[in-house]
Amino acid sequence: MNLYRDEGIVLRTHKLGEADRIVTVLTRRTGKVRGVAKGVRRTKSRFGARLEPFTHVDVQLHTGRTLDVIAQVETIHPYGEALVADYPRYTAGVAMLETADRLIMAEKEPALRQFLLLVGGLRTLGSGEHEARLVLDAYFLRSLAVAGYAPALEACARCRATSVRAFAIVAGGAVCGACRPPGAAVPAGETLALMAALLKGDWPAADSSESRHRNECSGLVAAYLQWHLEHGIRSLRHVEREHAERELAT
Repeated sequence: MNLYRDEGIVLRTHKLGEADRIVTVLTRRTGKVRGVAKGVRRTKSRFGARLEPFTHVDVQLHTGRTLDVIAQVETIHPYGEALVADYPRYTAGVAMLETADRLIMAEKEPALRQFLLLVGGLRTLGSGEHEARLVLDAYFLRSLAVAGYAPALEACARCRATSVRAFAIVAGGAVCGACRPPGAAVPAGETLALMAALLKGDWPAADSSESRHRNECSGLVAAYLQWHLEHGIRSLRHVEREHAERELAT
């Protein structure tokens, strides 16, 4: 039996048989791991509650033929506790977990920077210091950057000219007038500045941004992310619906 131990964030779970679950964890050293948690759906399970999404855990597994088996688990930090009581933060957190799962395709390939980014994102989201959608967009942009897909924001993605006038997903971000392809979006300059602030972690600038620029930023970031993933983020529908409802209420 080959035992190994790591810390990680639980990304998702799904049922297996009558009492077991398959748990997907993004770990610090091993990368993305799927493990079987035997008997966790029984009421007398020793660690079922510790293996819920958002939980930062210390986990011990042993290598199986197809799936590893979770032998022990201890909670390091239950990030979900701060999120479930606040719907905007909860939906943003779910979108973070789904994005991490989608971005990291291969299992058991180290992804330390993505792990640290996810932990930091959940911690910031739970703290309530910044608007949930700003935290989510910052996470999207930085996780894309770590994966090698950072959008150009301050110079043309094609010719590197510093005078940018549009945003083209297929071109890799901001483009100048000469390089602008048909159908490119033409966001406000403040919107591109907000995206750059979120990518760099300039929270004073991000927090002082106007609502209309935040809305435009979120739309561009979501489209850019999903184009690179070649797959929609299902949980974004709930984020967008919640945001639309709040806009109507105000």
